[in-house]
Amino acid sequence: MRQVLLLLFLFSAVPVHAQDKPPATLRGILLEQLRTTHNKEDWFVPSKIAVEGLTPEQAAWTDGKGNHSVGQLANHLVFWNSRELARFKGEQPAKFNGNNDETFNKFEAKSWAATVKQLDEVMTNIEKFVESSDDVTLAKFADEIAHIGVHNAYHTGQMIYARKQQGVWDPAKGVK
Repeated sequence: MRQVLLLLFLFSAVPVHAQDKPPATLRGILLEQLRTTHNKEDWFVPSKIAVEGLTPEQAAWTDGKGNHSVGQLANHLVFWNSRELARFKGEQPAKFNGNNDETFNKFEAKSWAATVKQLDEVMTNIEKFVESSDDVTLAKFADEIAHIGVHNAYHTGQMIYARKQQGVWDPAKGVK
């Protein structure tokens, strides 16, 4: 009898716990994905922490094996996120010749502070777009927005790897 009462208690608690969390919405899922790749620590390190505290020289460092620097990766994210944001807003993105290598290779160490600021701003503006869009617009761009989050996470991982190779990554800033 005692076991039956315990089971009844446990099963009755399950629906209550499930109600603590609001139901998932498309907007909520997309915002969570964008924020965790931008500035919210969760399952992995966000880009804001990945670029934090680097000098221009450290941001420009490469391993000499053809891999990109943190600065090049940040520049690439600024380029593509800005293009997508322009598209979402109905604006014409800047002309692009289709050579993706150029989106990495335009980085200059002297512009590191501006690149960090641009990365934060474009990611914030994409989040604001998602927050303020009506449901029809959000559904129209949901696939691209989801891909932005994945793309950002991928390249942020590369940034962390480059920092580790260079010896300028503080493990305390990693996933807890």
